[in-house]
Order: sequence, then C-alpha cells, then structure tokens
Amino acid sequence: MSYELKHVFASLPQMERGVAKVLGGDPKGNNFLYTNGKSVIIRNIDNPAIADIYTEHPHQVTVAKYAPSGFYIASGDISGKIRIWDTTQKEHLLKYEYQPFGGKIKDIAWTEDSKRIAVVGEGREKFGAVFLWDTGSSVGEITGPSKVINSVDLKQTRPYRLITGSDDNTATFFEGPPFKFKFTLAGHSRFVNCVRFSPDGNQFATAGADGQIFLYDGKTGDKIGSLGGEKAHDGGVYAVSWSPDSSRLISASGDKTVKLWDVGAGTAVTTFNMGADVMDQQLGCLWQKDHLLSISLSGYINYLDKNNPDRPLRTVKGHSKSIQSLTVHKNEGRTYIYSGSHDGHINYWDAETGENDDFLGKGHSNQVSKMVVDEADQLVTCSMDDTVRYTNINKKEYSASDLVKMDVQPKCVSAASGGLTLAVCIEQVVLLKDKKKVFTLDKLGYEPEAGAIHPGGSTAAVGGADGKVHLYSIQGNTLKEEGEALEVSGPVTDMAYSNDGAYLAVTDERKVVTVFTVADGYSVKSNFYGHHAKIVTVAWSPDNEHFASGGMDMMVYIWTVSDSDRRIKLPDTHRLHHVSGLAWIDEHTLVTASHDASVKQWTVKF
Repeated sequence: MSYELKHVFASLPQMERGVAKVLGGDPKGNNFLYTNGKSVIIRNIDNPAIADIYTEHPHQVTVAKYAPSGFYIASGDISGKIRIWDTTQKEHLLKYEYQPFGGKIKDIAWTEDSKRIAVVGEGREKFGAVFLWDTGSSVGEITGPSKVINSVDLKQTRPYRLITGSDDNTATFFEGPPFKFKFTLAGHSRFVNCVRFSPDGNQFATAGADGQIFLYDGKTGDKIGSLGGEKAHDGGVYAVSWSPDSSRLISASGDKTVKLWDVGAGTAVTTFNMGADVMDQQLGCLWQKDHLLSISLSGYINYLDKNNPDRPLRTVKGHSKSIQSLTVHKNEGRTYIYSGSHDGHINYWDAETGENDDFLGKGHSNQVSKMVVDEADQLVTCSMDDTVRYTNINKKEYSASDLVKMDVQPKCVSAASGGLTLAVCIEQVVLLKDKKKVFTLDKLGYEPEAGAIHPGGSTAAVGGADGKVHLYSIQGNTLKEEGEALEVSGPVTDMAYSNDGAYLAVTDERKVVTVFTVADGYSVKSNFYGHHAKIVTVAWSPDNEHFASGGMDMMVYIWTVSDSDRRIKLPDTHRLHHVSGLAWIDEHTLVTASHDASVKQWTVKF
C-alpha cells in the first residue's frame, strides 16, 4: 500500500489592494515564483500547471527571490525571518535562517555572485539589512529612509550599488561593499513602490504611487530623466521589470494597465489594457526571457501579448483564498475537478492538464461550503450567502434563475436521483426537488451539521451536534422520521453514502469514522481510529471498498472497509494546513484541497 503525489494545482498569489506584489524569476528563465499564505509557489513559466510548493515558514511569507546561481531561494515572512533553501532537491533543504530585523519583509535582492543579500521591510529600529548569505555577518548599513522600505535592488555588475524605495517618498543610493549611504533621491511626491537596476547595471528605475517612473545612472545615481513625460501612468505604479537586454521595461499600475517602454526614447511602445473592474488593477510584473507577466488584484497571472495588447496570451486562474469544498465529475471522457473557496469563487480544472477557468457571470458572494454534481450535470453548491445554486457545468455559466434562497445559512448539500437535493441548514433541514423547496423540517430538537441522501433517493441521513445520525424516509415530497437515531462517538462533522448505497460513513469531532451497513438495518460495520484531531471531511472511492478521511491534524487516511487496520496514511498532504475537501477521480486517484488554496492529486496503490 503506497501513495505518491501526481499533480499540484497551485494557488494564485495572495493579493492586497494598494500593496505591490513582488514576483521572482529564476536566472535560467524557466520558472517564476510568488507567495500565498505560508507557501512559496514555484511555477514553470511555459506550463504553469507544473508547480512546486515550499511550506516551511511558520508565518505568512511575503516575498521570495532566486539567487543568481539558481541553486537557492531566499524567502522572507511577516515576522522578519529569512530562510535560504535549496532548489535542486525535492525536499528543499534549509541552508540558513536569519532574522535581520523584527517585522514584515517586503523585498529581497542578491548580488550577482550569490554571496550577499539585501532585505528591507517594516522593521522597528531599522528597515533594512545587507549581509553575507553564508554567515549572516553585516556588509554595510541601510540607513537614510525614515519610514518603511518597500523595495530594494542590487546592481548586478561591479562596482556594486544598492538602492531602496520607501514610504517617505524617497529612493536612497548606497555605494559598497560595505554598503554606505551616499545620498537621497527626492523626485517622487508619494510612496516609492519599486526600484530596479537594469540587468547591465547602467541605469535604475524608481516607480511611485504618484504614477511617475524616474531613470537614474546606475553607477553615479545621477538623474537621467523620466518615462512618459509628465506622468507614466494615471494611477500608482506598483512594479517595474527590465527586459534582459536593458533597452526596455514594463510597468504595472493601479490604473489597470501595463505599459511597455522604450527606455532610450522615454516613451510607451505598447499599453496593455487589463480590464475595467477594480480587480483588474495591476500590482506586480515580471519580464522573464520572452514572457511578460503581470498580476491583477484578483490574483490572476496574465501572460501579455505584444501583438494584441487588449487580450493576454493566457490568464492563469485558480484560488487565492482558502478552498472549502471540492468535487469531481466526468464529462465526455474527461475528468474535471470543481473547487469552491472562502471568497465565493468556484474554479474548474481539467484533471489531466491542469487547464482551469471559472464560471461566467455572478456567482456566490460568500464562502462555498459544500458542492456536489447531480444527475442532470448541474453543480449544486451551498454558500454562506444563504443560497443553494444549480449551475449547468456544460454551459459553465451562473444562472440568475437557478438560485434558491434559504431562510437560514446552509452548511451542506447532497443530491440523489429524481432531482432531489437535501440542504442541511442552521436549525433546519430542507428537501428540494427540481430546484424548488418542497419540504422544510425545523424544531428538530438537535442542531443538524451534515446530511446525505441515499443514492436510491429513499432515505435522508442527517448528522447532528448531538452525536447522532437521524434517518428520514423520503415519501413523495416529504421527510418522515424513521424512529431510532444512530449513535456515533461525538458531534457529526461530515457523512457520505458509498456510491452503491451499501454503506454510510460518518465522521465526528471525537476523531472517529463510523461505517454503518445499510442493508443490515444500519448496524455498525466498523469504527476507524487514527486521526489526532477533529475529522472534517470524508469521501468514498468508486470501488466502494475504500474511503478517505481528512482532519484538522493535516492528515489524510485511506481506509479499507473490510479491515479497519489496513490503512494508508498521507501525512502533510498540505503541510501546515488542514485538508478541507476530498474527492476520487478513480479508485487509484485521490484529490485533496486545503486552506492553502491549492489542489493536489495523489496516486494510491492498494
């Protein structure tokens, strides 16, 4: 019995309005990287469905950059920790860890020999440090700025120079090593968001919240000029990135455009219009070999097309907030994975290629708590916005009419043949038929937590906070209590019938999975123990002989019904985050989703 990781469908960058996002690129031009939560995400630039996730930071990571050698990555978090780790091994072994100052790290830069590192951010006594990568000993002082430093860069040719951009509206120029303050550049009227040297070291650019981009001599720090005359952009400029030949650069702005500049002429060659919505503000960019990338406030990663500036070559979508629900569905021979997140966003993924998109139109406005596909190829979802939605997965578009408003917040949905849906809500159980409410049970005497309809459509099981499973027979359009409730170890957290309807698996807060045999009057078949914390989700394999459970202990177990001692343990499926959703593509492929906003596929052998 074994398992291995088959695919990682990574999260998008975590974005914040008005805050620049730093993108890193590897020196060979194959990968780019960014951060989300406690994760550093490395993606292949030609095929972004190929991804790797580094999750060793105990705090939220804010920035990560490759060493010019390509062998190491330095990543910094909100506590002020810098971790330098290996990129060549799958394990990403930690090489060094430093704490240059206490507070959020906002940017990192390496010298071209990969020996010195500069870091800046929101320190208490100081806002930056520059040190040797292997000993941590200082190679100069970053003094001058009086407020948070947002950006830093090091000239990639000798003699070395260092520049910073700060919230005090200035850029600061240093000579070294050891790096010493030389002078302050006070051209900007608002925060300086980004400073970057050209690859040949001859110039550097500073970009500010005032919409200005200034150019300076890389060696002396003398001002050369500005881009775009009066103003480069109508909104704040959050990021700039140079072309490999140092003749051009791209800039990303809150005015929802990215501009490509001819640096010598000081004029914009191309303006990429990224949309009209607030979420289309551009907060980061990267020029990596032939690829021009920008990041929208939505977290979407845009591959810009110089020949068609109004339409990106591709847009990488996904989740930037924690995933709360998951299901899979086969359609015309292909399997699709559907995932719903904390912000109401639903994404669908081609299980083989990782190609993904979201539905068109306006969907849920709050957390998508549970999802299931019914026999009519509709994705049935329930959300904290107090609705149950039916979305045709072939049309891939939300419909305003296929929305059922609930009296109270739904927690769980289950579907069965005959157009039936069971919605378990706060203090209510609702039966729906053909997208309409037909029966509501309230005054239950217990708090319902989870529910499942038998595949045959004859019985509805509802698990309560009272540690019991209440069975109801579905008679026409009504639910009728069956009598005795089934006892489990603690408050029910999730439940599911096997696909053939033979078994009912129930998970609870006391870390136990109880499986009942349906045909035998719901007698207990077995109890399954192993989790160290509350179990939150359960899913049956198509073979009806195995099922998976995921818990707050970040573990996934795959159990064998006939032998409760035969199990596969997947530790750290989503390291430092608990698993929030499970689904099976086939009897040897399990899909997991988590609060780290990523989806993973695992190959399992029994």
